[in-house]
Amino acid sequence: MPKIRVLIVDDSVVVRRLVADVISSDPSCEVVGTAANGRIALAKIGQVNPDVVTLDVEMPEMDGLEALAAIRKTHPRLPVIMLSALTERAAAATLTALTLGASDYVTKPSGSSIAAASHQLREQLLSKVRLFGAPALGSLRPAATPRPASTLGVATKAHPPAAHVDVLMIGCSTGGPRALTTLLEAFPPSPRVPVVIVQHMPPVFTRLLADRLRAHTGLNVKEAHGGETLAPGDLWIAPGDYHMVVHREGSARRLRLLKTPHENSCRPAVDVLFRSAVECYGAHTLAVVLTGMGQDGLRGCEHVREAGGQVVVQDEATSVVWGMPGYIANAGLADAIVPLDAVAHEVWRRIGGTRRSPADGLRLSRTPSW
Repeated sequence: MPKIRVLIVDDSVVVRRLVADVISSDPSCEVVGTAANGRIALAKIGQVNPDVVTLDVEMPEMDGLEALAAIRKTHPRLPVIMLSALTERAAAATLTALTLGASDYVTKPSGSSIAAASHQLREQLLSKVRLFGAPALGSLRPAATPRPASTLGVATKAHPPAAHVDVLMIGCSTGGPRALTTLLEAFPPSPRVPVVIVQHMPPVFTRLLADRLRAHTGLNVKEAHGGETLAPGDLWIAPGDYHMVVHREGSARRLRLLKTPHENSCRPAVDVLFRSAVECYGAHTLAVVLTGMGQDGLRGCEHVREAGGQVVVQDEATSVVWGMPGYIANAGLADAIVPLDAVAHEVWRRIGGTRRSPADGLRLSRTPSW
């Protein structure tokens, strides 16, 4: 049986050995080479023909960003998974790598025993190597997420007439940073409803993501700290390692951060946010689920639909991983399944109002801005 061929690129001998041991522990994978920096890696790619590359962010001579840019010129479709330290500098570089075409990233274990570090890498890295290396074995999608009978259209379950929307909740994971950028670029300068986002990311990364989205889109995107009042025009991202929920205080709805157990192996989790939104907004909730691995968001969307709220998911063709939106679509919970570049229009249509044109950044005037 063929195996997924992996090239490991890292300047640390210890990390190379650790990653190699983790990769080799999976019978569907094999390590076909290692490299201490990007320059050596570029030479080895042609020699060992890998299916997946794990690429350290910070290396001497040629770092991960330089190597990634060079790889994309010669191998635009080769999956590259960045390995990043949990530092502000490394996190910033990793977010840049995602915009340059990295498939995904994994954070390096820090301050852990070898056994703990191996366990963490096995949990985070192996599933992504198998996912992105699957086409090499002739499998284009994980078996757990079969496509629905129709990849575009309305939900298969009965749904009452849609209520007006008072809050927009967004959930995403793998491929999310780029998807969020595309989506928010088409948002109006001051949305009529508050927007609350869960992107699966560790601490530091979420704050930098909020900063980048704010700078790139001009929207008021911030990382939540807890206690914020939800108001139109504000966009809040859940901080890494905290669940974010909406709760009611009198007539106000506020954000609260929780250190309760992980759900779907995630913290923050989309399900947690969506459930809390339904408790506060009921049928006036609009949930959007973009590209992502796993099924976080499925149970939350069940709550949204049961309360009479609406659900929009990204389609398979434009998703980096059609896990999260795929599970929801297959369950018949989506009111619409649309390509990424049409999600903003679908949201705008359901909320009502104007939006910016992706082509020129101008607002299209139809009804008052949402």
